Amino acid sequence: MVNKVLKRGAIATTTIEDSKLEPILRWAGGKRQHKWLFEAIANVFNSNRHRLIEPFCGGLAIALGVDPKWALLNDANPYLINLYRQIKSNFCGLGIDPDLKNYTSKESYYKLRDRFNVLCKLDTSFFRRAELAELFYYLNRTGFNGLCRFNQSGGYNVPYGKLSNPNLDHDFGAYRDRFKNWVFTCMDFGDIQVFPHDIVVADPPYDVAKGKQDHDYVAGGFGWDDQVRLANWLASHNVPIFACNLATDRIVDLYSGLGFDIQFVEAPRAIACNGERAKVSEILATKNLEAIAS
Repeated sequence: MVNKVLKRGAIATTTIEDSKLEPILRWAGGKRQHKWLFEAIANVFNSNRHRLIEPFCGGLAIALGVDPKWALLNDANPYLINLYRQIKSNFCGLGIDPDLKNYTSKESYYKLRDRFNVLCKLDTSFFRRAELAELFYYLNRTGFNGLCRFNQSGGYNVPYGKLSNPNLDHDFGAYRDRFKNWVFTCMDFGDIQVFPHDIVVADPPYDVAKGKQDHDYVAGGFGWDDQVRLANWLASHNVPIFACNLATDRIVDLYSGLGFDIQFVEAPRAIACNGERAKVSEILATKNLEAIAS
């Protein structure tokens, strides 16, 4: 029977307090401040039994907040996944002076952005993959507002971030230890294999009102047809499912029509024109939570 009951209520939003590691990247749409989401997952997640699957892992705020022993973390952005794979396989920082703080000026940023775009068009040898990873990390930490955006020609075009003191001091060794049993993949979410002891947490690019381009920073785009395909793919699996999205009318209708329970949450908007964090209404759609074995 289709369950169309909508569970309404606002949940307070705070920063991560329990995770020892914060996300490496500044990531637009990241869930670093969504402690309510981690708590909802923690209510059913057993790290010794379950594997976390994220079809859209982004900046890893969810994975680091949940801290699973095993995980399959996927994203359509190959440069993002390359960075995580390089860190896992002993990222050593090739191609740029080890002291990245020497390159935080506007002129340096655009020079290194050009270098990144040149490398993107070349074959990805081992050394180039390592340099691409370092450049991607650098551009993310020093670019504008945690955006990751490419033009129609495939060129990375995020402008300089004008940060006076960008944080470029991450201890990658600590993340390497955490990544030990995490698998990073770059594929369409529909190609991910889900097994009985998996828990799926989907945080896709959010739906926007027709005609708006608020989320054009997503490489390749993610339109309404993709939203529908994702919701149906999630509903097709008999494992616990958590899905976040903007609470547009059509998103609410889509997920409630597929039997998801929906909770409305007031959450900070990741990108705001004036630099402040505006509150928006999001949904947390859940399904099959009763499938957790005792």
